[in-house]
Amino acid sequence: MGYDFTLDDVAYLRTRFGEKALLTAGSLELRPETLISDLAVLRSRYPGREAALVDTVRSRRKAAGKLRDADRLLLTDTAVQQATARTVAAHRAADLAARFPGAVIHDVTCSIGAEVAELAAQPGLGPILGSDIDRVRLAMAAHNVPSATLLAADALTPTSTADVVIADPARRTSGGSRTFRLDQLQPSLFDLLTTYAGRPLLVKSAPGLDYQLLRDRYGYTGEVQITSFDGGVREACLWTGREFEDRRRATVIRTDGTGFEITDADGDGIAPGDPGTWIIDPDGAVVRAGLVRHYAKRHDLWQLDGQIAYLTGHQVPPGDRGWRVLEWSGFSEKHLKRRLTELDCGILEILVRGVDVDPDKLRGRLKLRGSQSLAVVITRIGRRGVAFICEAGVRAGSAGIRA
Repeated sequence: MGYDFTLDDVAYLRTRFGEKALLTAGSLELRPETLISDLAVLRSRYPGREAALVDTVRSRRKAAGKLRDADRLLLTDTAVQQATARTVAAHRAADLAARFPGAVIHDVTCSIGAEVAELAAQPGLGPILGSDIDRVRLAMAAHNVPSATLLAADALTPTSTADVVIADPARRTSGGSRTFRLDQLQPSLFDLLTTYAGRPLLVKSAPGLDYQLLRDRYGYTGEVQITSFDGGVREACLWTGREFEDRRRATVIRTDGTGFEITDADGDGIAPGDPGTWIIDPDGAVVRAGLVRHYAKRHDLWQLDGQIAYLTGHQVPPGDRGWRVLEWSGFSEKHLKRRLTELDCGILEILVRGVDVDPDKLRGRLKLRGSQSLAVVITRIGRRGVAFICEAGVRAGSAGIRA
């Protein structure tokens, strides 16, 4: 759970004495096997502050690469886990600047200020406000983003006339377990939508959000944006207000420069067809946003089956992974084992979608002993289970890969 910081701890860490103490703590290993002796060192020099120092330094190390200027932040382990990665937050800030040039943005669940920091660093936006009900985290945010205007306030009590409001409800229950239920977010998603009805509002949520249920049962009419970063789906973001149409958007961010966006306004006129040279597994943001057909249309691909997200074609789009097909047949473990043995396969990547097959258990039953690395894609076409034996997967560069 981590150390339970107090306002006094934060005030101390913000002084020059606290900064010096953090430098000392930062010079220690702070690993499980050294922690007892490291704590003794800090206790002898900074009595009563050792726990706050250790937790801050260890949290900074976890945040390295995820948050802006992690080595100078005041933060907690839980806050690091909950914070949006810098690259994702920066992309959203640029999006806001393009949609609302000069806008005042208010993050009503600002926590330690990670999102506020990216908003403040984005040219083209107006003043940035942040508020939170947790005064300790708010004090940390004041250190982390001194340029922002911060105040203590409940997210469900409007305290500004900002042009755009951002909220990131907590996704854990009081017992600490992660929740995916819409009514268990804190503050409640429905309360947020009601409180800021008619105003531009962005609500960040878990990527597993059932946005179709939100539309069908609760009449949600805004935009749903699913964002991934370097292959991992990070969040679903709800854009509400009169400015936002009923739309699905997939935002794919990649450090190799092959990222893209696609929406359901793009064409999706494709039909399933016979397997091509490659099998392609689209980015998770595309799949979760329900935009597989739209993505296929953009890249001249098609589906093996209209209900399955695997695509096929004669090229691999930039940044995607593809598996070149060697052969395919109806799925039979006996036949698959015989062919993989004949192909001298010893290392096997197994991809499964649309059929009830456990990859790990199947790999154990195949008992391969060869020297070649191959892949098998197991799926269905119509009601028939099929298996594609492929070369090892490759990721296309910025130019893609063609047959």
